[in-house]
Amino acid sequence: MSTRKAPVWQPPPEIAALFPEIAGNAVNGLGERTPRPPRYVMWTRPDRIAHGRVQQYVNDSYEAHPRLKGSFAGPERRAKPVPISPHRRTDTPANWTRRVKGFALAHEADFVGVARVDPLWVFEGASVHLSFIVVLGVAMDHAELAKAPAVDSPVEVARQYNRGTRAAKALANFIREQGYDAEGHGGPGAGPVQLIPAALAAGFGELGKHGSIINREHGSSFRLAGVLTELPLVPDAADDIGAEDFCASCQVCTNACPPAAISDVKQWVRGAEKWYVDFDKCMPYFASTWGCGICIAVCPWSKPGTAPRLAEKMLRRRGR
Repeated sequence: MSTRKAPVWQPPPEIAALFPEIAGNAVNGLGERTPRPPRYVMWTRPDRIAHGRVQQYVNDSYEAHPRLKGSFAGPERRAKPVPISPHRRTDTPANWTRRVKGFALAHEADFVGVARVDPLWVFEGASVHLSFIVVLGVAMDHAELAKAPAVDSPVEVARQYNRGTRAAKALANFIREQGYDAEGHGGPGAGPVQLIPAALAAGFGELGKHGSIINREHGSSFRLAGVLTELPLVPDAADDIGAEDFCASCQVCTNACPPAAISDVKQWVRGAEKWYVDFDKCMPYFASTWGCGICIAVCPWSKPGTAPRLAEKMLRRRGR
C-alpha cells in the first residue's frame, strides 16, 4: 500500500481541455485480456491520433523554450540512409551479431541487444518486413535527469535521444553497406515498432513499476533506439535481474509521481498482465513539464553504481 503524503497534482483547465473524449488508456488497451498489436496514442503525426492536440501542445512548448527550441531538428534527424550495396557479403549469424554489436558500441551506443521481431510489437497501420531488431541503449547523465521537472532534464533527454538516433542510423548504414536492408530509428517519435518490449526480449532487463525498463548496469537512466534489419543475427535472451521482486514492495516512484499515475498492482494490457502507468493521469503532467521523467530519476536502480549491486542482492535473496 502506498505511503504517499504529497497531494495529487491536478491539471490546469487549459491542459485538461486538450484531451479528447476517448481515454488514452483505452487506446493503449488497458483492461484487455486478448493480445493485439499496439495503437499509436502519441509521438506520430498529430493529425492521425486522437491526442494530436496534446502532442502539438508539447511540441509548441518545446519550440517556445530557448533551451529546447530545435531539440529534435538536428542533422541526425534529416540524414538519409545510404543505398543498399548490390554486393551482399556473407558471414555466419554469430559473426554478424558480433560485428553489429561491436560497430554499435564503437558508434555511440552504450549497450546493445538483438531480438527477432514479434508482430505484436508492430503498431497498427505500420508495416515491418524485416525479421530482426537491434536495440541500442544510450545512458543519460543521471545528475541532469534527476533535476526533473526542471528544464535541465528534458535538455538531457533530447541530447540522448539524438545520440541514439545517430547511433541507429550509423548502424543501419553499416548494415546496408554489407548488402542488407536496415532501417534505423531513434526517439522520441514513435517508429513502426514498440521499442520497450523489443528491448526486454533483447536482454535489456525487466519492466519496472514506473513503466520503463530496469537494466542491470544503468537502472532506468537510459533511452532507446533501434535498427530493423534482414541481416541474419542471433537473438539475445531476456535478462532476469530481480527487479520484478524489488518493484513489488518498492514505493519510491509511486509516491514521487505528482499525478499519482503509477499503480501498486499489475494490470491487464492487450493480453499481458504487467506494470502499467495511467496514461490519462501521466500525460497532462508530462505536457506541463516538457516531459517529466521524475519516476525514472528517483528509481533506486537508476542511481549511478547502484544497479549491479541491487541485481546481485535480489538474485542472491531469491536463491535462498
